[in-house]
Amino acid sequence: MGVSALKWQGWLVGLMVLAGLLMFAPLGLYVWASGEAGEPGEPPPRAVAGAVRVTACRIDPASRRVVAGVEVTGSPPRLGVYVVTVEFRDREEPEPGARAAQVLVKVPGVAPGATEHGEAVGPVWPAATVPWCGVAGADFTPSEPTEAVPGL
Repeated sequence: MGVSALKWQGWLVGLMVLAGLLMFAPLGLYVWASGEAGEPGEPPPRAVAGAVRVTACRIDPASRRVVAGVEVTGSPPRLGVYVVTVEFRDREEPEPGARAAQVLVKVPGVAPGATEHGEAVGPVWPAATVPWCGVAGADFTPSEPTEAVPGL
């Protein structure tokens, strides 16, 4: 085999790989994106994140820990539990490669349209630094319907 034939085979393999990527990449993106859909009866992930917000960010004077107030507004159609991930940083924009402190807050029994509150207690905060608190994520789990107990 000559050098010319090997060069041609290399180009052919490269074109086949490129064609495979162009054919299967959209399918992979579709499968990946559809994996974020919730169960039937659950609000979509974007609605869950939109139902949660940080209302306060302060440093507790006694413990020097940063404390964030969390507010959750229930999304229809069901009663449920929200688990909110609150992130604590020293600035609003995250630094590339830096890891921020995170805390989970569980807010149970949130009815559709109702507003419930929780509190996230973070790490001990440096004295000369102003904290930033924000929502890094939120998950919703529908509550199971409870059956009435006869005689009560």
